[in-house]
Amino acid sequence: MNRTQIHNLSAYFRTQNMSKLYVVPTPIGNLQDMTFRAVEVLRQVSVIYSEDTRRTGILLKHFEIQTRMQSYHMHNEHQIVEQIAQHILAGQVSALVTDAGTPAISDPGFLLVRECVKQGVEVETLPGATAFVPALVNSGLPNDRFVFEGFLPQKKGRQKQLKALENEARTMIFYESPHRLVKALEQMSEVFGNERRACVSRELTKVFEENKRGTLAELITYFSEKEVKGEIVVVVAGLG
Repeated sequence: MNRTQIHNLSAYFRTQNMSKLYVVPTPIGNLQDMTFRAVEVLRQVSVIYSEDTRRTGILLKHFEIQTRMQSYHMHNEHQIVEQIAQHILAGQVSALVTDAGTPAISDPGFLLVRECVKQGVEVETLPGATAFVPALVNSGLPNDRFVFEGFLPQKKGRQKQLKALENEARTMIFYESPHRLVKALEQMSEVFGNERRACVSRELTKVFEENKRGTLAELITYFSEKEVKGEIVVVVAGLG
């Protein structure tokens, strides 16, 4: 985006009296993945609803964005979605961000988007960073058809959810935390078999990015012998 385009976008914000929610993706690791448009939108809106204002504050400081923030996270979203939608309807042009990636993809955001749609608020989602797309492409597994499962339940229901995917032919994508990775791989192996191909991606876009490919058995052995850090995406081949 050149200077003229940025100026035109700024002028557009100033002249429009509209009720609107912008859903703005933020980098999953590398700040250079922030788009010019995302920066300008965050500069021009009235308020930024943020999952963690401390983490978002680091991003805003880096890009010299001074827009005020308000907390919007999984612990308060049920209580305040209607209030936020009403504020936007009253003319408050707002943006929604999460800690990293695209809001509502396994992060807070869905409830607010749904409420805004329900109340007639215009919602515009910017394209941008999300972890599962580069992980899927990096895996080398078929990506013409896939199913995104997000996080498995932390306790009850993990095996049930995996069992329901036993005959899934499409490539499957899961998010997982570092300390549950090996357990998740073991549970997948029990359902899909030791020889099912998979890829574990971690620290995507960061200095120590790793994409480890192999069978589930090979991945269990590999990650059992090392300390795992960072956000995890597990891509598993479908049946057949």
